[in-house]
Amino acid sequence: MTNTDKLTEKALRPILNFVFTQNIEDTQNDSAVLGTPVCIWGPHGIGKTEMVADLARENGWHFAYCAPGQFEEMGDFHGMPVIEEGQDGIKRTRTAPPEWVPTQEGPGILLLDDINRADDRILRGIMQLLQNHQMGSWRLPSQWQIVATANPDGGGYSVTSMDEAMLTRMLHFTMQFDVKSWAEWATQKGVDSRGIAFVLAYPETVSGKRTTARTLTQFFSKIRKIRDLRKDMHLVRQLGSACLDAETVRAFTAFVADDLELLPSPEEILTANEEQRKRWKANVIKAGTGKEGVKRVDRLSAIVFRVLLYLNKAELETTDTMLTNFLELFTMPEIPRDLSIGQIPELMGSAKGGLKRFLARPKVKAALGNQFADDLLAIRAA
Repeated sequence: MTNTDKLTEKALRPILNFVFTQNIEDTQNDSAVLGTPVCIWGPHGIGKTEMVADLARENGWHFAYCAPGQFEEMGDFHGMPVIEEGQDGIKRTRTAPPEWVPTQEGPGILLLDDINRADDRILRGIMQLLQNHQMGSWRLPSQWQIVATANPDGGGYSVTSMDEAMLTRMLHFTMQFDVKSWAEWATQKGVDSRGIAFVLAYPETVSGKRTTARTLTQFFSKIRKIRDLRKDMHLVRQLGSACLDAETVRAFTAFVADDLELLPSPEEILTANEEQRKRWKANVIKAGTGKEGVKRVDRLSAIVFRVLLYLNKAELETTDTMLTNFLELFTMPEIPRDLSIGQIPELMGSAKGGLKRFLARPKVKAALGNQFADDLLAIRAA
């Protein structure tokens, strides 16, 4: 693999959108031009596949999936031979496209997932597809582009190295896990908010071994119907041990025992009445005070960022109660101002985010500072 800068999902998305859009425009201008394939490198479980599928959905493009590592024979990849008689009466052998080959006209993305888990014979065959969008007798429909994902060489991965001839047929980007990008995605997808709070408070638990963004999401989906995690801790531990590192299970157990009740959910904060507001403010103060009086900025950061993520939901209709509670939280003296407002800019580029609508409200602008709010609102969506 060629050396590339490591990019978070949030940084990589607009780059890929630019490349994909340019590929489509080039093809529209000249049908003989084929879009340049892309390869996204990175460790397992960080969301490479999901990101590509999301980009296709967001743009209204078709999406097709192929896992070359599952192919045992070349026929699985290039298709099986069939004999057809042409108009000239001569019978010829051609290859029929396999089932995974898309048939609709584009725009569309064909994902070759975990491309370097295929053996060397399959990789050699893929080179023709990357170069010509064609294999034997069949070709991809117009305005389709190819995206591959790959795990890095070494690091315990069972992969096949790609030679320079293959590498130079693609643009290469390296993706890394970013806890805030994951939390934004998880909030939009409705992942258990207790799980999001845990990952924001303990990002170091995402080890990249058994504990990945993917396995954490699986775990949180399994515990979402357990209302009282403390009461069913034995079940929680067993579910965690089934998919996570032992260290992560211990950290989550400690989080449930010590931190969870001190980290009110965004819903608890934003929809609170006066009495409920007193309770969550007391918990926020406790959360910010660790043992021996050490300030727990990590806990306060998790609380603030989750509220911002909640407000950034595209479909959210904000109320005066939400406005009041938001201002109560963001003006608490226990929360440093640079912590409360410093996390806003990185969310302002969300094309579907609702945070801009909320920040445009006069009372919010006044609380943040009118000029600062205007600068935030001027940030263009990616």
